[in-house]
Amino acid sequence: MTLEEFAAGEQKTEGMDKVGDALEEVLSKALSQRSITVGVYEAAKLLNVDPDNVVLCLLAADEDDDRDVALQIHFTLIQAFCCENDIDILRVSNPGRLAELLLLGTGGPASATATASGGGAEQPPDLHCVLVTNPHSSQWKDPALSQLICFCRESRYMDQWVPVINLPER
Repeated sequence: MTLEEFAAGEQKTEGMDKVGDALEEVLSKALSQRSITVGVYEAAKLLNVDPDNVVLCLLAADEDDDRDVALQIHFTLIQAFCCENDIDILRVSNPGRLAELLLLGTGGPASATATASGGGAEQPPDLHCVLVTNPHSSQWKDPALSQLICFCRESRYMDQWVPVINLPER
């Protein structure tokens, strides 16, 4: 490895950390503004009803989920729909950290609650798909969201249609 290759790798790592920080900030603001939808089925419903209001789609899966054919089919359909409707997509490589951000930060996701049938006990929400929407009160111009959108566009220019991002551990 040459010094130039090492420096380029370091810059890429720093850039990914910045994008991960920006994603954390966007999720935090979206939770506080109640402009987030959690779950594959809830996301599909929202995309069907109001795709123009969705600004970002996150898909999260771990190694066990990669063998789930039904989930991969859902991911493919959601990705195709988002590409068709110019919705930026990111794949999150560490769903555990995403769960921490969404569930521990506010005590639960803002717009999706799941209850088990019959027992009334709550089961954990499906965090495989997360949509961030514009709040209806105003169009928010967030520098962190702009950074994510730029990252997605740059990735598409390099033929990486669904870039993978790693959320930084805290």
